[in-house]
Amino acid sequence: MGIVLNQSLKNTIITYIGFAIGGISTLFLFPPILGKTFYGLSNYILSCANVIMPLFAIGMQNTLVKFYSQCKSEKEQNQFLSFTVLFPILLIIPILLIGLFFYDEIAFFVTKKNPIVKDFIWLIPFVGICMAYFEIFYAWARVHMFSVFGNFIKEVGLRLFSLIALLGIYFKWITVVDFIYLTAGIYFVAFLVTMFYAFRIKKPVFQFTIPWNVKEILVYTSYIILSGSVANLLLDGDKIMLNQYMDIGNIAFYSVATYIALVISVPSRAMHQIVYPITAKLMHENKHDELNVLYKKTSINLQIVGGFVMLCIFVNIDQLYEMMPKEYCGGILVVFMIGLSKYFDLILGNNNAIIFNSKYYRAVLFLGVGLVVLTVVLNMIFIPLFGIIGSAFATLLSITCYSLAKLLFVVKRMHLFPFTKQNFISAGISLFVFLLFYFWQFPLHPIVGIVLKSILVTIVYGFINYKMVVSPEINQTFDKLLVKLRIIK
Repeated sequence: MGIVLNQSLKNTIITYIGFAIGGISTLFLFPPILGKTFYGLSNYILSCANVIMPLFAIGMQNTLVKFYSQCKSEKEQNQFLSFTVLFPILLIIPILLIGLFFYDEIAFFVTKKNPIVKDFIWLIPFVGICMAYFEIFYAWARVHMFSVFGNFIKEVGLRLFSLIALLGIYFKWITVVDFIYLTAGIYFVAFLVTMFYAFRIKKPVFQFTIPWNVKEILVYTSYIILSGSVANLLLDGDKIMLNQYMDIGNIAFYSVATYIALVISVPSRAMHQIVYPITAKLMHENKHDELNVLYKKTSINLQIVGGFVMLCIFVNIDQLYEMMPKEYCGGILVVFMIGLSKYFDLILGNNNAIIFNSKYYRAVLFLGVGLVVLTVVLNMIFIPLFGIIGSAFATLLSITCYSLAKLLFVVKRMHLFPFTKQNFISAGISLFVFLLFYFWQFPLHPIVGIVLKSILVTIVYGFINYKMVVSPEINQTFDKLLVKLRIIK
């Protein structure tokens, strides 16, 4: 776990820096500078692009991670890398042609409620392609155990340039319409930078050769496309459906709430960048016991770190919304529902990495398709009744069902189990600290109150977890930090 902890720590720090930058933009700049209509439009374009991205990538980012370790020579490695980069073009071209042919029908469907979307529809596939090739070249770097730089581009770079663009609107250097186009340009630059970085790690020797195990690769890839589409629909499908039922400004309200809740999943996102290839390697080498140990460690470590983040958000949520326009306050309940779904998914550790690198991935992916249908149906029922609260409730039900199904599948089929008694202790600690701090607040400025309460939560939560040794690994890491600071010997 040495390389896991090292790069996970770096990735966690980078990701939180990125989320801090994004938080400043989301909470304090987007609403007043961009306005709810163009903020909603921006989120709608990015959500649609994220949903179709797996089709453009053809699942090659996951396929690269799974099969690269099976290449026995440098020649096979070069052939495989070339295949993962060039093959997606064969699907991208016909998809774009189909989109052009049915452009009028697509435009009519997505603009029925919000006509403003029509002028920007073409940006959706452009950003989707940029996202797809970013992920492919990021995977190129990750299989060589270089996960930090790509994570920096993804989590910090994109948000930093978005922040600069927002300031451009504020100082009247650009218009809100320019911002939408500039956002697409930022994703294009991120793709190019990541590509050159990947080439620096492993110099490309492009060969138009089909890998020897192409049948196995294509079968796996076809299911990964399905998997990626399922995951992204569960993540962004609610925003797409809100566009069909409500004014696009409601997407802005919903996006702020979901962004706050997504901070809970940051530790998982950071750790998975390096855990995924390690999981693939252990499974390829049939090291079941080591994999089971890794499964349990990722579960409890993510639960403790993610639980701390969730507590800091939940106990401060009322004061956080006091600093925002009143029209956004309807999203508080959304934060709780989306946050809980992310917490449950987080405590499953490297569950996804295990499934997608196993021989059983097909059955679970079909289950995911059923859950996407469930998500759509639930949104169709609850959005007209309860608006963005209904969409959040539909998402909570869908993600919880999907996560539970994947957990049961791994337990039953692969005889791997992520939980120990420490997980239940951690959940009890989180509940105790939440009840202790949620129902009161400092009668001070919201920022001061949030800081003071977060400090108290950190002390109480950290002390209890440390004394009860809920995670020996986290305790060891904390002890090493104390030694470096010369607090203990």
